[in-house]
Amino acid sequence: MILPIVAYGDPVLKKKGKEITKDYPKLSELLDNMFETMYNAHGVGLAAPQIGLPIRLFLVDTEPFSEDEELSEEEVNQLKGFRKVFINAQILEETGEEWAFTEGCLSIPDIREDVFRNETIKINYFDENFVEHTEVYSGLAARVIQHEYDHIEGILFTDKLSSLKKRLIKGKLANISKGKINSEYRMRFPLVKKGR
Repeated sequence: MILPIVAYGDPVLKKKGKEITKDYPKLSELLDNMFETMYNAHGVGLAAPQIGLPIRLFLVDTEPFSEDEELSEEEVNQLKGFRKVFINAQILEETGEEWAFTEGCLSIPDIREDVFRNETIKINYFDENFVEHTEVYSGLAARVIQHEYDHIEGILFTDKLSSLKKRLIKGKLANISKGKINSEYRMRFPLVKKGR
């Protein structure tokens, strides 16, 4: 089932997510719905807060990035089948050079800005079967994970921009929260009164 994506300005996007247990109600159905919602919106990642749930859960599928001609064969192969669920994730360390990449967010449509992030991360998480993993990722895979991880920490990519950039997009962000935007997928806007 395709769920509405929560738009910028909703307080759930600023909450630090709570950990869940393996008996979280209807977890596999929730994961199916989240993947379906993400694919419908042409996203490469989706975090539970973006569908209104303040829990430590996100998923990624970097396949669309694997079509970038500028990537090395190794990067393409890494991104191609990279479809994962991250539950109760904790980034243990971020290392390497910070590099800029233009990011967008399904909760903040039509705004794309360069964000600096570390090259490599070490992350501990549980998969959809509640098997624990500690893994290291670099490059675009690490970036997608970092972006989604920020969501479960109550951080948006716009929080990482310079104060000048924030001022420049302030009006656009206000319009998003009021629903004054054409989105290609279902959204829930915090400042739109129900029944209108």
